[in-house]
Amino acid sequence: MRKTQLALLTLGAAVLAGFVTATPAAARDYPWCAQGGEYDYPGECAYSTYEQCQASVSGRLLYCDRNPRFAFGLEQVPPTRPHRRVRPAAPY
Repeated sequence: MRKTQLALLTLGAAVLAGFVTATPAAARDYPWCAQGGEYDYPGECAYSTYEQCQASVSGRLLYCDRNPRFAFGLEQVPPTRPHRRVRPAAPY
């Protein structure tokens, strides 16, 4: 009985550690959003082109509009990598 409890405790700790260390998926915003109906503002921004968005909203009582992050220049800029330090060459 004691071994079973220890095994369950270990398993629970491992699962909890997995949840704690998990990072959210990197979301990418696209320039076109499906808006209206079931979507809150700004909508489902998952379309690279207006044509893709139109094909998706066809028959769903939705419409396509620009993603406000793109329209107003607020798109997320990926963080820059820090510069690597370079050692000066050793004199000969």
